[in-house]
Amino acid sequence: MFQNRIQIRLIPTLAMLLGLALFIYLGLWQAGKGERLALELAQRAQRSQLGPTLMTGQLLDAQTAQDAAFTVTGSYEAQHQIFLDNRQENDQPGVHVITPLKIEGSETRVLVNRGWVGWTQGRSVLPVLATPQGRVTISGIAHVPSTKKFFLMPDRPEAQAKLWSRVDLQRFAQQIGHPLQPVVLQQTGGDAPDTLVRRWAPPEDRVGMHRGYAFQWFGMAAALLLFYLFSSWRRGEPS
Repeated sequence: MFQNRIQIRLIPTLAMLLGLALFIYLGLWQAGKGERLALELAQRAQRSQLGPTLMTGQLLDAQTAQDAAFTVTGSYEAQHQIFLDNRQENDQPGVHVITPLKIEGSETRVLVNRGWVGWTQGRSVLPVLATPQGRVTISGIAHVPSTKKFFLMPDRPEAQAKLWSRVDLQRFAQQIGHPLQPVVLQQTGGDAPDTLVRRWAPPEDRVGMHRGYAFQWFGMAAALLLFYLFSSWRRGEPS
């Protein structure tokens, strides 16, 4: 009879164990990201179903406030208004209008994304639109701006001082010299109507993507182990 056995060699075995540990680690990492994102999305959905909370001058916790509904009363400061470049609506180029609101009864400001407007006179001329005067009450959804920058893209000054590529809360707070809420309020309603377009994209659901990546890494770990066992299997001499 033939005696089959697995021939264990040091270097291939160490290489297999290292690769196996790496693939399992990456699989667990992606699975963990997917579970954390699923929990975060569930919490956001729960917050979005609650009634709006009154925003005061007390600074919020950004992560807790994310995607929560708020109402806030105060007055706009149009002199500090900025525009976010490269925003599209129905494939039309335009900008988002970001106006700070001085919260009533405090020195705290909150940035309000009032909506989208197209380039009416070309990119060389910023859109001109009316800003509500006096006391206003605004409702909206809190959004925490991303702090990520494009890979290998250096910071460059904008072509126009009030035309920004992204919301930088720290930079804005330094410019106005007042406390600033750590969220941008994406306006959904208010007592001062205008013609701005307000269609906000829902939070991106990437849970399936991370779980798919985890499955791929675990599959590669299993394939590596099977390949090692197959290549190490030796058929012995007949006894």
